[in-house]
Amino acid sequence: MSIMTEMRDMAQALSSRFSIPKVAGIVFPPFFPGGQPKDCEFMAMVLEGGAGGISYVLIPDDLATDYRALMPDTFVGCCPEQYVEAFGGCDPILNMLGLAAINAICQHVMRLTGNAPGRATDSLGLMQIRAGDRVGMVGFFPPLLKYLRDTDAELVIIEKNPQLIERYPKLSVTMDVKALNDCNKVLCTSTTVQNGTLENVLSHCSAAEHISVLGPTAGYFPAPLFACGVHVLGGRMVNDGLLLLELIAQRKPWGTATRKLCFEANTYRSGQA
Repeated sequence: MSIMTEMRDMAQALSSRFSIPKVAGIVFPPFFPGGQPKDCEFMAMVLEGGAGGISYVLIPDDLATDYRALMPDTFVGCCPEQYVEAFGGCDPILNMLGLAAINAICQHVMRLTGNAPGRATDSLGLMQIRAGDRVGMVGFFPPLLKYLRDTDAELVIIEKNPQLIERYPKLSVTMDVKALNDCNKVLCTSTTVQNGTLENVLSHCSAAEHISVLGPTAGYFPAPLFACGVHVLGGRMVNDGLLLLELIAQRKPWGTATRKLCFEANTYRSGQA
């Protein structure tokens, strides 16, 4: 069973155990052919009561018309569970909506049960990068670079975008995921969950003593990822859903509407939700 399927089943199980509010609002940033700019990379779904879910706008150009046809008003009053059902399929738009719904459902349950971890944890710091480490970075995380300064650790970046190789000639950037085979620590973007590539990444991490999956779209319970060997899941908890919608629509930074969310496998209890 794939990680995406496990996440879908997890959200559906939570929906059967808890009363999940209906969708109060949703926001879709404009679509830009050739790739989204930084201030238009994410959409969000907010439930009545304020819980919310963030998802990456990972839509190919040939689906631009379908994406632009999404009408926010048609989602209001709907059950988020209906968008979870198609998560894990081949449609990027349905996967985008499904992940937002999964995050929103999980965060509603976190609010109800008080099972959201504290905000003080530094998810990058948990990697404890030291001299001699070979760190694999799947997706480009500029904040990680400061952790590598003066550590004498080696960095290899796995990136799908060939332009990054040209943009950062002094960094070790490759499109070959096999480069992770020799890494003892791995930092992976949470986008790999949404695009279905995380299993392939993890298949090359057998030598890794630490694996972190981080990103704003990682706002769900971590059990499906921890079961596959991930040690840390770091994302975003939505504090003010309606404010988040406004800030995304205005293409403004939305950190004030969210806070850090970090789960650690060694302290997480199975079935915590």
